[in-house]
Amino acid sequence: MKILLLSRYFPPEIGTAANLFYELARGLADRGHKVNVVTGFPWYNLKSVPAKYRGRLFMKEDMGRVHVTRLAFPVFGPKKIKLAVGHLTAPLTSFWGGLLSEKPDVVFIYSPPLFMGVSGWLLNLFRGVPFIMGVQDLHPQCYIDQGVLKNTLLIYLLETLEKFCYRRASLITVHSTGNRRHIVDIKGIDGRKVKVLANWIDTDEMKPLPRENEFSGKYDLNGKFIVGYAGTLGMSQGLLSVIEAARILRDRDEIEFFIVGDGIEKENLKNRVKEYDLKNVRFLDIQPKSVYPYVVASSDVGLVTLNSRVRTPVVPSKILSLMAAARPVLASMPLEGDAPKLISKSGCGICIGPEDPKLLAEKILFLSANPDICADFSRQGREFVVREMSLRKAVAELEEYIRSTLRKGQT
Repeated sequence: MKILLLSRYFPPEIGTAANLFYELARGLADRGHKVNVVTGFPWYNLKSVPAKYRGRLFMKEDMGRVHVTRLAFPVFGPKKIKLAVGHLTAPLTSFWGGLLSEKPDVVFIYSPPLFMGVSGWLLNLFRGVPFIMGVQDLHPQCYIDQGVLKNTLLIYLLETLEKFCYRRASLITVHSTGNRRHIVDIKGIDGRKVKVLANWIDTDEMKPLPRENEFSGKYDLNGKFIVGYAGTLGMSQGLLSVIEAARILRDRDEIEFFIVGDGIEKENLKNRVKEYDLKNVRFLDIQPKSVYPYVVASSDVGLVTLNSRVRTPVVPSKILSLMAAARPVLASMPLEGDAPKLISKSGCGICIGPEDPKLLAEKILFLSANPDICADFSRQGREFVVREMSLRKAVAELEEYIRSTLRKGQT
């Protein structure tokens, strides 16, 4: 099959969206499909843009068996402006890239941004091929929950667009049953075309590594109980409660919090650490994908947090990374979501409610005092993710969804 993938983010950019989409493209290509990715030029989470991408508006390149077409409109200004404007420019360039590409059998888009659904619909009209909408985050609902989106007219317009994209898609994939229920029950979309495609991880690449390694030695992480967080430092993560837990544990010299990542809340977190004069919290900028397995390996327990305002049933991908790396998970998030169910089902760790620093500190002390329990969580998590959430399994499931979609289009 010829498969066209549309994504705003792609390597060498660093982040969940870029990594997930690249792994999916590579997995499909490895199964013999002709895969073309249309994306933008890299900049997100990069300290410097590689020279070959600078000053260009169009290029094609091969990344292994994956063919990549890059288009861009120049966007200037701070990161927040680039992110906001990109919600509109990325779908437009994706559409043009799709027109310039060889006609595919199917189009698969990654949302957010929500407007990528419009790109898929336009390519369906202009090229006469079905499009599948891969929904990772429920937009605009997640912005509504966080209080970022309050204007009733704008909410109405975005929710109307959301339903339009869902209805025009030939198939919709979501990463959990809770997300499926939201689209079917709340948005009124035909449940026959909404499929669960659990997020995946390359369990050959993300695998158990020694706790003491070159990275842990470089950053003086050996000989301590490291509570690690690696990921986005954003508004929905509720990480101030982690700083409060560190304050409670400030006199436990053997415990240290190591926070790796970037985001809009980073300065607030660092200011709170400075205000409390905490010596048990350290920050490090986001690391390249090649280093990330060692970041995770250098923690004795991995944190996954969401604040109390999160109402969408999101499953943070860092849970899968921790499971694949055989590290116990300590999660703090709304308990009615799908992530707590995954943690319970897999036996990979402990989940408590959101923004409860005292209880979080208690669980950290419990885990630090019980290495055997940590070892059980690690083993069970690794076994579960290899069995149920590997890249191979996800690619095979998506391949069958695509074939089924194409068969329906022929009847």
